[in-house]
Amino acid sequence: MTTLIDRFEADYILETTADPAKVAETMAGEQSSGTFVKVPGESAELKARSAARVSACEVIATDLPQALPSAGVDPQRRASRARVTLSWPLDNIGPSLTNLLATVAGNLFELRQVSGLRLERLRLPPAFGEAYAGPAFGVAGTRRLAGVESGPMIGTIIKPSIGFDPQQTADLVATLCAAGIDFVKDDELQSAGPTCPFEARVDAVMRVVDAHADKTGKKVMVAFNLTGDLDEMRRRHDHVLESGGTCVMASLNSVGLVGMVELRRHCALPIHAHRNGWGYLSRHPSLGWSYPAWAALWRLAGADHMHVNGLANKFAEADDSVVEAARSCAEPLIDGAPMTVMPVFSSGQTVWQAQGTYAALGSADLIHCSGGGILAHPDGPAAGVTALRSAWEAAMAGTPLAEAAAAEPALAGAMTLKA
Repeated sequence: MTTLIDRFEADYILETTADPAKVAETMAGEQSSGTFVKVPGESAELKARSAARVSACEVIATDLPQALPSAGVDPQRRASRARVTLSWPLDNIGPSLTNLLATVAGNLFELRQVSGLRLERLRLPPAFGEAYAGPAFGVAGTRRLAGVESGPMIGTIIKPSIGFDPQQTADLVATLCAAGIDFVKDDELQSAGPTCPFEARVDAVMRVVDAHADKTGKKVMVAFNLTGDLDEMRRRHDHVLESGGTCVMASLNSVGLVGMVELRRHCALPIHAHRNGWGYLSRHPSLGWSYPAWAALWRLAGADHMHVNGLANKFAEADDSVVEAARSCAEPLIDGAPMTVMPVFSSGQTVWQAQGTYAALGSADLIHCSGGGILAHPDGPAAGVTALRSAWEAAMAGTPLAEAAAAEPALAGAMTLKA
């Protein structure tokens, strides 16, 4: 990992019909001291102090169709693709996540010369680690609060996603607690509508969680979705904390960087960070963000858990992209400040994905959330929890799934849920 002290860097995949090296220089100028014409005051001294640099520009493909249209550019012109690294002086913005975002992902995507642009990686100096605390709980703190010392945390989502009132939600959570679940989360669509007010839902759910903990000694972690305006999130967090809850959830693209930073500054609980909306930032392979670059912002801002989708998911993301996202949660972010977060696998997950997930990560430091895969088990949610746990035990022991299912009826029943 390159050590940066007074600069920060971003890697891009650039597609352009023009000369990639010239477009890279345009990108550097646009996002630092330059504009489309030379202006008074842009002296050599100022540029030496404040201009961005093109640290690398490597053409990796030519004669490509344009991924995106640009006004004034012949749509029949062929494009080239290049790996580009830009570097900025830290003094341009200081260790500010919001201004970092404006710098590395601002007007670049709109440049006429650009027919495709994807932000791949960020490299930041220690000053960012000093300015932002990052995850307060991460893997170790989450395990401690959930009482799960090893293995994956077996989780699920309240389903139906929305429509239950507080008591119906609590009744389902009570069933899941009795089933042996480790983690339950609100669906991202359920926050605080009139039919299920936030405080009433928290009160009803925590009554059954606490009753189960009093009986068994195990306090199930529930991530309550507090997404809202900043003052609302603070009040909702305080209500969860006062009610004995152990986790809150926020939708990252809804609350934004400032909302997440301020929530972490106020928060005394793990933050379960949901990435809903990720597709509009990433789905086109020539536009948007890679997950490691995007997640770096939220890891610094204070997320403890990050959604990474799941293998063989119900969405459009390929397995190798999911694996890259999950692995990036444990990658060092800044020298001396690893800021490891807990990856959360979800989206159409069943017992069938356990072995592939473990093989790809080589670790069980994760939350594996299975909604329908648990709740729709033919023998009920308790069998669904047993089945997913058994699938993971088999995966970690190197036992084929079919062999494990021969000795575990719940696992055999769950295998009928394969999509």
